[in-house]
Amino acid sequence: FNATKVFIHQAKAAFKFPFNEVLSITPTLNIRNDRTIVLSTDRRSLQQPDKFINWAGVKLELTFDNVTEKGVNLYNGARWKMFFERYQEIGKVETDINMVGLDFRNCQKIHRDIIWAFRVAGSSSFGNRKLVYYLGGVDNWATIGSATDENGDDKKFDFDQNIAQNQNYSFQALATNMRGFKQNSRNGNTFAAINNEIRIPIIKYFSKKPIKSEFWGNLQVVGFGDIGTAWTGNNPFSDENAFNTVTTIDGPLTIRLENKKNPIIGSYGFGFRTKIWGYFGRFDYAYGVEDGQVLEPRVHLSLGLDF
Repeated sequence: FNATKVFIHQAKAAFKFPFNEVLSITPTLNIRNDRTIVLSTDRRSLQQPDKFINWAGVKLELTFDNVTEKGVNLYNGARWKMFFERYQEIGKVETDINMVGLDFRNCQKIHRDIIWAFRVAGSSSFGNRKLVYYLGGVDNWATIGSATDENGDDKKFDFDQNIAQNQNYSFQALATNMRGFKQNSRNGNTFAAINNEIRIPIIKYFSKKPIKSEFWGNLQVVGFGDIGTAWTGNNPFSDENAFNTVTTIDGPLTIRLENKKNPIIGSYGFGFRTKIWGYFGRFDYAYGVEDGQVLEPRVHLSLGLDF
């Protein structure tokens, strides 16, 4: 239970080999050193030595991209990437972490500058050690004011969802976007998500003159729908999924409840996008849907392009 600080140093070398103007393969070699320092809070922690872990890794990506840019966050065309990634602790055989994944995106013009953007993404981790994916929320999610809500719960992360203790998780990652939910609404070593957006540059669409203001020129109204899940085991409906089990300990009693939740969650809503002081800001107002029930709306404020 000691407090620790981790320093990570890594070196990468990437080599891109294009087949043509839109298709390429990219192998990446990686060497990484993790140094864990036990912070001194008493005499015992002061005497604890630093711990070093050295990793070697390789990543292989096949990438297709024929997208043309119509404006900020407005594209035409398709882009996709398939990848395989492996890390191995140097000098130890049974420490491998492997990941495979796919991210496919297509942007289709509906009328003039109105764009329908579609994305399907998924990834799976396997090996002696694994990566746990937390499904929910958005990238670069900003918290305004207190980090907890009026009930004292974390605004961004759902600590009530169980995380499997028999998967030997070593690293963690966010699986986004799933608006209308907190991070960790579903978790596991595999995830899949589908995102749809209709992007309407409202001022630009109706204006007949050039717009000088970055704020008004990039203002977009967005309607969206998300669906996805994360799981452990062979499929999302497997009994191995930790979110299907609630364990309560009360003195000598240990109660285990099998609740059989629907592993698939979804959301819908609307949002606004624009550029503020050089940053692309996002506002999303989302209704989550879980077990056929529409949840209370949730607001997401974030920074970043794309989904």
